[in-house]
Amino acid sequence: MVSTTPATRAPAAPDPGPLRPPRSARALVAAGLLIAAVAVTWLTFWWIGLSPASLAAGLDDTMRLLRRMWPPDLPGAGDVASMIAETLLIAVAGTGLAVLASVPLAFVAARTHRGPRWLRPAARVVVVLTRAVPTLAFAILFVRIFGLGPLAGALAVAVHSVGMIAKLLADAVEEADPVPAEAARACGAGEVQVAVSTVLPRVFPALAGIVLHRLDINIRASAVLGVVGAGGIGVALQTALGSLNYHRAAGIICVIVVLVLLLELLSVAVRRRTVHHAVHRGRAGRSAGDTTRTAALPAGRAPHDVGWDRGRVLRVTGAAAAGVVFLVSLWSLDPDPGRLSGAWPNLRGVLTGMWPPAFSGDLLMAVLESLLMALGAASAGAACGLVLALLTAVNTTPWRPLSAVVRVLLVVVRGIPDLVYALLFVAALGLGPFAGFLALWISSTALAAKFFADSLEQLDPLPHEALTSVGARRWQAFAAGIWPQFVPSFTGNGLFVADLALRESVVLGIAGAGGVGYLMQESIATLRYDTTAAIVIAIAVVVYAIETLARVARRHLL
Repeated sequence: MVSTTPATRAPAAPDPGPLRPPRSARALVAAGLLIAAVAVTWLTFWWIGLSPASLAAGLDDTMRLLRRMWPPDLPGAGDVASMIAETLLIAVAGTGLAVLASVPLAFVAARTHRGPRWLRPAARVVVVLTRAVPTLAFAILFVRIFGLGPLAGALAVAVHSVGMIAKLLADAVEEADPVPAEAARACGAGEVQVAVSTVLPRVFPALAGIVLHRLDINIRASAVLGVVGAGGIGVALQTALGSLNYHRAAGIICVIVVLVLLLELLSVAVRRRTVHHAVHRGRAGRSAGDTTRTAALPAGRAPHDVGWDRGRVLRVTGAAAAGVVFLVSLWSLDPDPGRLSGAWPNLRGVLTGMWPPAFSGDLLMAVLESLLMALGAASAGAACGLVLALLTAVNTTPWRPLSAVVRVLLVVVRGIPDLVYALLFVAALGLGPFAGFLALWISSTALAAKFFADSLEQLDPLPHEALTSVGARRWQAFAAGIWPQFVPSFTGNGLFVADLALRESVVLGIAGAGGVGYLMQESIATLRYDTTAAIVIAIAVVVYAIETLARVARRHLL
Protein backbone atom coordinates (compact mmCIF):
# COMPACT_ATOMS: atom_id res chain seq x y z
CA MET A 1 0.00 0.00 0.00
CA VAL A 2 1.37 3.36 -1.04
CA SER A 3 1.46 5.91 1.71
CA THR A 4 -0.40 9.13 1.03
CA THR A 5 1.39 11.02 3.76
CA PRO A 6 3.21 14.02 2.28
CA ALA A 7 6.96 13.71 2.17
CA THR A 8 8.71 15.28 5.13
CA ARG A 9 10.79 18.27 4.09
CA ALA A 10 14.03 19.23 5.70
CA PRO A 11 13.73 22.49 7.64
CA ALA A 12 14.84 25.50 5.66
CA ALA A 13 18.17 26.94 6.63
CA PRO A 14 17.83 30.23 8.47
CA ASP A 15 18.59 33.35 6.52
CA PRO A 16 22.15 34.35 7.46
CA GLY A 17 21.38 37.98 6.75
CA PRO A 18 23.94 40.31 5.24
CA LEU A 19 27.44 38.87 5.21
CA ARG A 20 29.85 40.57 7.58
CA PRO A 21 33.61 40.66 7.15
CA PRO A 22 35.58 38.24 9.35
CA ARG A 23 36.34 39.40 12.89
CA SER A 24 40.07 39.49 12.13
CA ALA A 25 39.52 41.76 9.12
CA ARG A 26 37.37 44.15 11.15
CA ALA A 27 39.96 44.26 13.91
CA LEU A 28 42.71 44.93 11.36
CA VAL A 29 40.77 47.80 9.78
CA ALA A 30 39.99 49.34 13.20
CA ALA A 31 43.63 49.06 14.28
CA GLY A 32 44.81 50.63 11.02
CA LEU A 33 42.45 53.57 11.42
CA LEU A 34 43.56 54.07 15.03
CA ILE A 35 47.25 54.09 14.07
CA ALA A 36 46.53 56.51 11.21
CA ALA A 37 44.61 58.84 13.56
CA VAL A 38 47.45 58.89 16.08
CA ALA A 39 50.01 59.54 13.35
CA VAL A 40 47.99 62.35 11.78
CA THR A 41 47.40 63.97 15.17
CA TRP A 42 51.11 63.90 15.98
CA LEU A 43 51.96 65.33 12.54
CA THR A 44 49.38 68.09 13.02
CA PHE A 45 50.81 69.04 16.39
CA TRP A 46 54.28 69.21 14.87
CA TRP A 47 53.07 71.20 11.84
CA ILE A 48 51.36 73.96 13.82
CA GLY A 49 53.86 73.91 16.69
CA LEU A 50 51.34 72.81 19.29
CA SER A 51 52.73 71.94 22.71
CA PRO A 52 51.41 72.08 26.27
CA ALA A 53 53.16 75.42 26.79
CA SER A 54 51.79 76.98 23.58
CA LEU A 55 48.31 75.60 24.31
CA ALA A 56 48.35 77.11 27.81
CA ALA A 57 49.56 80.45 26.46
CA GLY A 58 46.88 80.43 23.75
CA LEU A 59 44.13 79.68 26.22
CA ASP A 60 45.40 82.47 28.46
CA ASP A 61 45.22 84.94 25.55
CA THR A 62 41.73 83.70 24.73
CA MET A 63 40.56 84.23 28.31
CA ARG A 64 41.88 87.79 28.24
CA LEU A 65 39.88 88.42 25.05
CA LEU A 66 36.73 86.98 26.62
CA ARG A 67 37.18 89.27 29.63
CA ARG A 68 37.43 92.22 27.23
CA MET A 69 34.14 91.14 25.61
CA TRP A 70 32.23 91.15 28.91
CA PRO A 71 29.55 92.37 29.39
CA PRO A 72 27.89 91.77 26.00
CA ASP A 73 26.33 94.77 24.31
CA LEU A 74 23.09 93.53 22.77
CA PRO A 75 21.77 95.38 19.69
CA GLY A 76 18.35 96.98 19.80
CA ALA A 77 15.28 94.79 19.49
CA GLY A 78 14.46 96.22 16.07
CA ASP A 79 17.96 95.59 14.75
CA VAL A 80 17.97 92.04 16.14
CA ALA A 81 14.59 91.26 14.57
CA SER A 82 15.70 92.65 11.21
CA MET A 83 18.96 90.67 11.19
CA ILE A 84 17.28 87.44 12.27
CA ALA A 85 14.53 87.88 9.67
CA GLU A 86 17.08 88.41 6.89
CA THR A 87 19.03 85.35 8.05
CA LEU A 88 15.90 83.16 8.07
CA LEU A 89 14.76 84.42 4.67
CA ILE A 90 18.16 83.65 3.16
CA ALA A 91 17.96 80.10 4.48
CA VAL A 92 14.37 79.57 3.30
CA ALA A 93 15.02 80.99 -0.17
CA GLY A 94 18.20 78.96 -0.61
CA THR A 95 16.56 75.74 0.59
CA GLY A 96 13.54 76.23 -1.68
CA LEU A 97 15.70 76.87 -4.73
CA ALA A 98 17.77 73.81 -3.87
CA VAL A 99 14.64 71.63 -3.70
CA LEU A 100 13.49 72.82 -7.12
CA ALA A 101 16.87 71.89 -8.60
CA SER A 102 17.43 68.70 -6.58
CA VAL A 103 14.26 66.79 -7.45
CA PRO A 104 14.99 66.37 -11.19
CA LEU A 105 18.70 65.97 -10.47
CA ALA A 106 18.03 63.14 -8.01
CA PHE A 107 15.86 61.22 -10.47
CA VAL A 108 18.57 61.51 -13.11
CA ALA A 109 21.36 60.53 -10.70
CA ALA A 110 19.50 57.45 -9.37
CA ARG A 111 20.54 54.01 -10.63
CA THR A 112 16.95 53.42 -11.71
CA HIS A 113 17.18 56.20 -14.33
CA ARG A 114 16.14 54.93 -17.78
CA GLY A 115 17.04 58.01 -19.80
CA PRO A 116 20.24 58.76 -21.76
CA ARG A 117 23.20 57.04 -20.11
CA TRP A 118 25.49 60.08 -20.15
CA LEU A 119 23.10 62.08 -17.96
CA ARG A 120 23.59 59.92 -14.86
CA PRO A 121 27.39 60.36 -14.46
CA ALA A 122 27.04 64.07 -15.24
CA ALA A 123 24.37 64.42 -12.55
CA ARG A 124 26.53 62.55 -10.02
CA VAL A 125 29.46 64.89 -10.73
CA VAL A 126 27.21 67.86 -9.98
CA VAL A 127 26.02 66.22 -6.75
CA VAL A 128 29.57 65.50 -5.56
CA LEU A 129 30.96 68.92 -6.50
CA THR A 130 28.19 70.97 -4.90
CA ARG A 131 28.33 68.88 -1.73
CA ALA A 132 32.12 69.05 -1.43
CA VAL A 133 32.56 72.84 -1.65
CA PRO A 134 31.39 74.63 1.55
CA THR A 135 28.60 77.20 1.54
CA LEU A 136 30.92 80.05 2.51
CA ALA A 137 33.21 79.30 -0.43
CA PHE A 138 30.26 79.60 -2.80
CA ALA A 139 29.25 82.79 -1.00
CA ILE A 140 32.61 84.39 -1.80
CA LEU A 141 32.13 83.59 -5.50
CA PHE A 142 28.55 84.88 -5.62
CA VAL A 143 29.42 88.08 -3.78
CA ARG A 144 31.97 88.72 -6.52
CA ILE A 145 29.36 88.00 -9.21
CA PHE A 146 26.18 89.54 -7.77
CA GLY A 147 27.60 91.98 -5.25
CA LEU A 148 27.03 92.34 -1.52
CA GLY A 149 23.69 91.35 -0.02
CA PRO A 150 21.38 88.44 0.73
CA LEU A 151 21.05 87.36 -2.92
CA ALA A 152 24.59 86.01 -2.91
CA GLY A 153 23.97 84.24 0.40
CA ALA A 154 20.76 82.56 -0.78
CA LEU A 155 22.39 81.34 -3.99
CA ALA A 156 25.35 79.98 -2.02
CA VAL A 157 23.00 78.11 0.33
CA ALA A 158 21.04 76.77 -2.65
CA VAL A 159 24.02 75.48 -4.62
CA HIS A 160 25.61 73.73 -1.64
CA SER A 161 22.28 72.24 -0.53
CA VAL A 162 21.69 70.65 -3.92
CA GLY A 163 24.44 68.10 -3.23
CA MET A 164 22.95 66.78 0.01
CA ILE A 165 19.26 66.91 -0.96
CA ALA A 166 19.85 65.30 -4.37
CA LYS A 167 22.06 62.56 -2.93
CA LEU A 168 19.64 61.55 -0.17
CA LEU A 169 16.63 61.79 -2.47
CA ALA A 170 18.40 59.67 -5.12
CA ASP A 171 18.94 56.99 -2.46
CA ALA A 172 15.22 57.11 -1.61
CA VAL A 173 14.29 56.84 -5.31
CA GLU A 174 16.53 53.79 -5.70
CA GLU A 175 14.91 52.12 -2.68
CA ALA A 176 11.33 52.78 -3.84
CA ASP A 177 9.18 49.83 -4.96
CA PRO A 178 9.86 49.40 -8.73
CA VAL A 179 6.61 47.57 -9.54
CA PRO A 180 4.37 50.67 -10.00
CA ALA A 181 7.00 52.31 -12.21
CA GLU A 182 7.35 49.20 -14.37
CA ALA A 183 3.57 48.99 -14.71
CA ALA A 184 3.39 52.62 -15.82
CA ARG A 185 6.16 52.06 -18.39
CA ALA A 186 4.33 48.99 -19.70
CA CYS A 187 1.32 51.22 -20.35
CA GLY A 188 3.44 53.56 -22.46
CA ALA A 189 4.20 56.31 -19.91
CA GLY A 190 7.34 58.35 -20.39
CA GLU A 191 10.08 58.71 -17.78
CA VAL A 192 8.81 62.09 -16.58
CA GLN A 193 5.28 60.72 -16.21
CA VAL A 194 6.59 57.66 -14.36
CA ALA A 195 8.60 59.83 -11.97
CA VAL A 196 5.75 62.24 -11.22
CA SER A 197 2.92 59.72 -10.96
CA THR A 198 4.49 56.65 -9.31
CA VAL A 199 7.86 57.45 -7.70
CA LEU A 200 7.56 60.98 -6.37
CA PRO A 201 4.42 60.31 -4.24
CA ARG A 202 6.19 57.37 -2.58
CA VAL A 203 9.38 59.26 -1.76
CA PHE A 204 7.64 62.50 -0.77
CA PRO A 205 7.73 61.74 3.00
CA ALA A 206 11.48 61.13 2.73
CA LEU A 207 11.86 64.36 0.76
CA ALA A 208 9.98 66.31 3.44
CA GLY A 209 12.28 64.97 6.15
CA ILE A 210 15.39 65.76 4.09
CA VAL A 211 14.23 69.32 3.43
CA LEU A 212 13.49 69.98 7.11
CA HIS A 213 16.91 68.68 8.12
CA ARG A 214 18.63 70.74 5.42
CA LEU A 215 16.71 73.87 6.39
CA ASP A 216 18.00 73.49 9.94
CA ILE A 217 21.57 73.26 8.61
CA ASN A 218 21.08 76.20 6.25
CA ILE A 219 19.82 78.50 8.98
CA ARG A 220 22.99 77.81 10.95
CA ALA A 221 25.10 78.46 7.85
CA SER A 222 23.21 81.67 7.02
CA ALA A 223 24.07 83.07 10.43
CA VAL A 224 27.71 83.49 9.41
CA LEU A 225 27.47 84.21 5.67
CA GLY A 226 27.56 87.92 6.41
CA VAL A 227 31.23 87.56 7.34
CA VAL A 228 31.97 87.65 3.58
CA GLY A 229 29.22 90.18 2.82
CA ALA A 230 26.44 87.75 1.90
CA GLY A 231 23.76 89.20 4.18
CA GLY A 232 22.28 88.10 7.46
CA ILE A 233 23.34 88.61 11.05
CA GLY A 234 26.95 87.76 10.19
CA VAL A 235 27.38 91.21 8.63
CA ALA A 236 26.90 92.82 12.04
CA LEU A 237 29.32 90.35 13.62
CA GLN A 238 32.03 91.07 11.06
CA THR A 239 31.49 94.84 11.43
CA ALA A 240 31.81 94.63 15.22
CA LEU A 241 34.99 92.53 15.09
CA GLY A 242 36.50 94.69 12.36
CA SER A 243 35.97 97.83 14.45
CA LEU A 244 37.30 96.07 17.60
CA ASN A 245 33.92 96.56 19.28
CA TYR A 246 34.18 93.33 21.25
CA HIS A 247 31.24 94.08 23.55
CA ARG A 248 28.91 94.38 20.54
CA ALA A 249 30.51 91.28 18.98
CA ALA A 250 29.76 89.33 22.17
CA GLY A 251 26.15 90.50 22.09
CA ILE A 252 25.72 89.39 18.48
CA ILE A 253 27.31 86.02 19.27
CA CYS A 254 24.78 85.60 22.09
CA VAL A 255 21.97 86.32 19.64
CA ILE A 256 23.36 83.73 17.19
CA VAL A 257 23.68 81.10 19.92
CA VAL A 258 20.13 81.67 21.19
CA LEU A 259 18.79 81.55 17.62
CA VAL A 260 20.58 78.28 16.86
CA LEU A 261 19.45 76.67 20.13
CA LEU A 262 15.83 77.66 19.56
CA LEU A 263 16.00 76.25 16.04
CA GLU A 264 17.46 73.01 17.35
CA LEU A 265 14.60 72.64 19.82
CA LEU A 266 12.11 73.38 17.04
CA SER A 267 13.80 70.87 14.75
CA VAL A 268 13.66 68.14 17.39
CA ALA A 269 9.96 68.83 17.99
CA VAL A 270 9.16 68.72 14.26
CA ARG A 271 11.11 65.48 13.75
CA ARG A 272 9.33 63.83 16.68
CA ARG A 273 5.99 64.98 15.31
CA THR A 274 6.86 63.63 11.86
CA VAL A 275 7.96 60.26 13.24
CA HIS A 276 4.84 59.99 15.41
CA HIS A 277 2.63 60.77 12.40
CA ALA A 278 4.42 58.19 10.24
CA VAL A 279 4.12 55.50 12.92
CA HIS A 280 0.43 56.27 13.43
CA ARG A 281 -0.33 56.02 9.72
CA GLY A 282 1.71 52.85 9.39
CA ARG A 283 -0.22 51.18 12.22
CA ALA A 284 -3.52 52.30 10.76
CA GLY A 285 -2.55 50.88 7.38
CA ARG A 286 -1.50 47.53 8.89
CA SER A 287 -4.69 47.27 10.96
CA ALA A 288 -6.80 47.65 7.82
CA GLY A 289 -4.46 45.81 5.48
CA ASP A 290 -6.43 42.54 5.50
CA THR A 291 -9.60 44.03 4.02
CA THR A 292 -10.50 44.12 0.38
CA ARG A 293 -11.29 47.82 0.48
CA THR A 294 -7.66 48.77 1.21
CA ALA A 295 -6.10 46.66 -1.50
CA ALA A 296 -5.99 49.55 -3.96
CA LEU A 297 -4.74 52.11 -1.46
CA PRO A 298 -1.06 53.14 -1.27
CA ALA A 299 1.08 51.68 1.49
CA GLY A 300 0.30 53.08 4.91
CA ARG A 301 -3.13 54.44 3.91
CA ALA A 302 -6.29 53.31 5.65
CA PRO A 303 -9.87 53.83 4.47
CA HIS A 304 -10.49 56.64 6.96
CA ASP A 305 -7.51 58.52 5.45
CA VAL A 306 -9.43 59.07 2.19
CA GLY A 307 -11.16 62.44 1.94
CA TRP A 308 -10.58 65.87 3.40
CA ASP A 309 -10.18 65.08 7.05
CA ARG A 310 -8.56 67.39 9.60
CA GLY A 311 -5.06 65.99 9.05
CA ARG A 312 -5.20 66.44 5.30
CA VAL A 313 -6.50 69.98 5.59
CA LEU A 314 -3.65 70.84 7.96
CA ARG A 315 -1.06 69.30 5.64
CA VAL A 316 -2.37 71.13 2.57
CA THR A 317 -2.59 74.37 4.53
CA GLY A 318 0.97 73.88 5.77
CA ALA A 319 2.22 73.22 2.25
CA ALA A 320 0.47 76.34 0.97
CA ALA A 321 1.92 78.40 3.82
CA ALA A 322 5.40 77.04 3.06
CA GLY A 323 4.95 78.08 -0.58
CA VAL A 324 3.93 81.59 0.42
CA VAL A 325 6.92 81.91 2.78
CA PHE A 326 9.21 80.73 -0.01
CA LEU A 327 7.84 83.33 -2.44
CA VAL A 328 8.20 86.05 0.21
CA SER A 329 11.79 84.97 0.84
CA LEU A 330 12.55 85.19 -2.88
CA TRP A 331 11.03 88.67 -3.04
CA SER A 332 13.14 89.77 -0.07
CA LEU A 333 16.30 89.01 -2.05
CA ASP A 334 15.48 91.92 -4.35
CA PRO A 335 15.94 89.95 -7.59
CA ASP A 336 15.93 93.05 -9.77
CA PRO A 337 16.17 92.04 -13.47
CA GLY A 338 18.57 94.86 -14.09
CA ARG A 339 20.83 93.66 -11.30
CA LEU A 340 20.71 90.07 -12.56
CA SER A 341 21.51 91.10 -16.13
CA GLY A 342 24.34 93.29 -14.85
CA ALA A 343 25.84 90.27 -13.10
CA TRP A 344 26.22 88.40 -16.40
CA PRO A 345 29.56 90.06 -17.34
CA ASN A 346 30.93 89.18 -13.89
CA LEU A 347 29.77 85.58 -14.24
CA ARG A 348 31.27 85.31 -17.71
CA GLY A 349 34.55 86.73 -16.46
CA VAL A 350 34.67 84.27 -13.57
CA LEU A 351 33.88 81.24 -15.74
CA THR A 352 36.27 82.14 -18.56
CA GLY A 353 39.02 82.98 -16.08
CA MET A 354 38.76 79.57 -14.40
CA TRP A 355 40.22 77.66 -17.33
CA PRO A 356 42.79 76.25 -17.28
CA PRO A 357 43.09 75.73 -13.49
CA ALA A 358 46.39 76.95 -12.05
CA PHE A 359 47.80 74.41 -9.63
CA SER A 360 50.88 75.42 -7.68
CA GLY A 361 53.06 74.37 -4.82
CA ASP A 362 51.54 76.98 -2.53
CA LEU A 363 48.08 75.59 -3.28
CA LEU A 364 49.12 72.03 -2.50
CA MET A 365 50.73 73.13 0.77
CA ALA A 366 47.58 75.05 1.73
CA VAL A 367 45.43 71.99 0.97
CA LEU A 368 47.80 69.85 3.02
CA GLU A 369 47.54 72.32 5.91
CA SER A 370 43.72 72.19 5.78
CA LEU A 371 43.81 68.39 5.64
CA LEU A 372 46.18 68.05 8.60
CA MET A 373 44.32 70.67 10.60
CA ALA A 374 40.97 68.93 10.01
CA LEU A 375 42.10 65.34 10.57
CA GLY A 376 44.19 66.23 13.61
CA ALA A 377 41.35 68.20 15.19
CA ALA A 378 38.88 65.41 14.37
CA SER A 379 41.14 62.78 15.95
CA ALA A 380 41.70 64.84 19.09
CA GLY A 381 38.00 65.73 19.16
CA ALA A 382 37.01 62.06 18.86
CA ALA A 383 39.21 61.17 21.84
CA CYS A 384 37.80 64.01 23.96
CA GLY A 385 34.29 63.35 22.68
CA LEU A 386 34.51 59.72 23.74
CA VAL A 387 35.26 60.78 27.32
CA LEU A 388 32.35 63.23 27.33
CA ALA A 389 30.05 60.62 25.74
CA LEU A 390 30.86 58.14 28.52
CA LEU A 391 29.83 60.82 31.01
CA THR A 392 26.67 61.62 29.03
CA ALA A 393 25.19 58.28 27.93
CA VAL A 394 22.70 56.88 30.43
CA ASN A 395 24.25 53.38 30.33
CA THR A 396 27.81 54.55 31.08
CA THR A 397 27.56 57.73 33.15
CA PRO A 398 28.72 57.37 36.76
CA TRP A 399 26.21 60.00 37.98
CA ARG A 400 22.93 61.04 36.32
CA PRO A 401 23.07 64.76 37.29
CA LEU A 402 26.55 64.94 35.73
CA SER A 403 25.10 63.49 32.53
CA ALA A 404 22.47 66.25 32.36
CA VAL A 405 25.03 69.01 32.95
CA VAL A 406 27.42 67.69 30.28
CA ARG A 407 24.59 67.27 27.78
CA VAL A 408 23.46 70.88 28.21
CA LEU A 409 27.05 72.09 27.89
CA LEU A 410 27.50 70.16 24.64
CA VAL A 411 24.31 71.65 23.19
CA VAL A 412 25.56 75.16 23.93
CA VAL A 413 29.01 74.47 22.47
CA ARG A 414 27.48 72.98 19.30
CA GLY A 415 25.23 76.02 19.01
CA ILE A 416 28.19 78.32 18.24
CA PRO A 417 29.25 78.04 14.57
CA ASP A 418 32.84 77.01 13.85
CA LEU A 419 33.56 80.29 12.10
CA VAL A 420 32.67 82.22 15.26
CA TYR A 421 35.21 80.17 17.22
CA ALA A 422 37.77 80.84 14.50
CA LEU A 423 37.12 84.59 14.55
CA LEU A 424 37.57 84.68 18.31
CA PHE A 425 40.78 82.64 18.28
CA VAL A 426 42.21 84.71 15.42
CA ALA A 427 41.44 87.87 17.37
CA ALA A 428 43.13 86.41 20.47
CA LEU A 429 46.04 84.46 18.94
CA GLY A 430 46.59 86.02 15.53
CA LEU A 431 46.46 84.53 12.03
CA GLY A 432 47.48 80.95 11.36
CA PRO A 433 46.46 77.29 11.66
CA PHE A 434 46.73 77.31 15.47
CA ALA A 435 43.49 79.29 15.73
CA GLY A 436 41.78 77.06 13.16
CA PHE A 437 42.89 73.89 14.93
CA LEU A 438 41.49 75.06 18.25
CA ALA A 439 38.16 76.02 16.64
CA LEU A 440 37.85 72.65 14.90
CA TRP A 441 38.94 70.80 18.03
CA ILE A 442 36.14 72.34 20.08
CA SER A 443 33.43 71.78 17.48
CA SER A 444 34.63 68.24 16.68
CA THR A 445 34.63 67.34 20.37
CA ALA A 446 31.04 68.49 20.86
CA LEU A 447 29.82 66.82 17.69
CA ALA A 448 31.63 63.54 18.36
CA ALA A 449 30.34 63.46 21.94
CA LYS A 450 26.74 63.75 20.69
CA PHE A 451 27.16 60.99 18.08
CA PHE A 452 28.99 58.67 20.48
CA ALA A 453 26.47 59.17 23.30
CA ASP A 454 23.56 58.41 20.97
CA SER A 455 25.32 55.26 19.73
CA LEU A 456 26.14 54.07 23.26
CA GLU A 457 22.52 54.41 24.35
CA GLN A 458 21.35 52.30 21.39
CA LEU A 459 23.57 49.29 22.17
CA ASP A 460 22.21 45.97 23.41
CA PRO A 461 22.28 46.22 27.25
CA LEU A 462 22.21 42.46 27.90
CA PRO A 463 25.98 41.74 27.76
CA HIS A 464 26.75 44.62 30.11
CA GLU A 465 24.00 43.61 32.54
CA ALA A 466 25.10 39.99 32.50
CA LEU A 467 28.69 40.93 33.37
CA THR A 468 27.68 43.29 36.18
CA SER A 469 25.31 40.67 37.62
CA VAL A 470 28.21 38.22 38.10
CA GLY A 471 30.36 40.79 39.90
CA ALA A 472 32.39 42.36 37.09
CA ARG A 473 33.72 45.83 37.81
CA ARG A 474 32.50 48.84 35.86
CA TRP A 475 35.55 49.01 33.59
CA GLN A 476 35.50 45.25 33.02
CA ALA A 477 31.84 45.28 32.05
CA PHE A 478 32.49 48.20 29.70
CA ALA A 479 35.53 46.58 28.06
CA ALA A 480 33.81 43.23 27.47
CA GLY A 481 30.13 44.14 27.18
CA ILE A 482 29.95 47.61 25.59
CA TRP A 483 33.18 48.40 23.77
CA PRO A 484 33.08 45.46 21.26
CA GLN A 485 29.60 46.54 20.18
CA PHE A 486 30.59 50.21 20.07
CA VAL A 487 33.71 49.94 17.86
CA PRO A 488 31.87 50.05 14.50
CA SER A 489 29.79 53.08 15.54
CA PHE A 490 32.83 54.78 17.04
CA THR A 491 34.79 54.35 13.81
CA GLY A 492 31.96 55.33 11.50
CA ASN A 493 30.98 58.41 13.47
CA GLY A 494 34.63 59.39 13.88
CA LEU A 495 35.11 59.30 10.10
CA PHE A 496 31.96 61.37 9.65
CA VAL A 497 33.29 63.98 12.09
CA ALA A 498 36.55 64.04 10.11
CA ASP A 499 34.58 64.61 6.91
CA LEU A 500 32.73 67.57 8.43
CA ALA A 501 35.93 68.98 9.92
CA LEU A 502 37.61 68.89 6.51
CA ARG A 503 34.80 70.92 4.94
CA GLU A 504 34.87 73.41 7.80
CA SER A 505 38.66 73.79 7.64
CA VAL A 506 38.21 75.40 4.23
CA VAL A 507 35.76 77.88 5.72
CA LEU A 508 37.99 78.77 8.66
CA GLY A 509 40.80 79.84 6.38
CA ILE A 510 38.56 82.65 5.15
CA ALA A 511 38.71 84.10 8.67
CA GLY A 512 42.51 83.84 8.64
CA ALA A 513 42.66 80.57 10.60
CA GLY A 514 45.02 78.76 8.25
CA GLY A 515 44.41 76.39 5.39
CA VAL A 516 43.25 76.86 1.84
CA GLY A 517 40.32 79.18 2.59
CA TYR A 518 42.49 82.29 2.86
CA LEU A 519 44.15 81.46 -0.45
CA MET A 520 40.72 81.10 -2.08
CA GLN A 521 39.49 84.44 -0.79
CA GLU A 522 42.70 86.12 -1.91
CA SER A 523 42.48 84.59 -5.41
CA ILE A 524 38.95 85.92 -5.88
CA ALA A 525 39.87 89.37 -4.54
CA THR A 526 42.80 89.58 -6.99
CA LEU A 527 40.73 88.15 -9.92
CA ARG A 528 42.97 85.06 -10.21
CA TYR A 529 40.07 82.76 -11.02
CA ASP A 530 42.35 80.05 -12.43
CA THR A 531 43.70 79.59 -8.91
CA THR A 532 40.12 79.61 -7.57
CA ALA A 533 39.21 76.78 -9.97
CA ALA A 534 42.25 74.76 -8.88
CA ILE A 535 41.28 75.24 -5.22
CA VAL A 536 37.69 74.11 -5.86
CA ILE A 537 38.93 71.01 -7.71
CA ALA A 538 41.43 70.18 -4.96
CA ILE A 539 38.76 70.57 -2.25
CA ALA A 540 36.32 68.34 -4.15
CA VAL A 541 38.95 65.63 -4.72
CA VAL A 542 40.09 65.58 -1.08
CA VAL A 543 36.53 65.57 0.31
CA TYR A 544 35.48 62.81 -2.10
CA ALA A 545 38.54 60.77 -1.10
CA ILE A 546 37.65 61.09 2.59
CA GLU A 547 34.05 60.08 1.85
CA THR A 548 35.27 57.04 -0.09
CA LEU A 549 37.60 56.05 2.75
CA ALA A 550 34.75 56.34 5.24
CA ARG A 551 32.44 54.26 3.04
CA VAL A 552 35.05 51.50 2.62
CA ALA A 553 35.84 51.49 6.34
CA ARG A 554 32.16 51.20 7.28
CA ARG A 555 31.73 48.33 4.82
CA HIS A 556 34.61 46.40 6.41
CA LEU A 557 33.53 47.20 9.97
CA LEU A 558 29.77 46.77 9.69
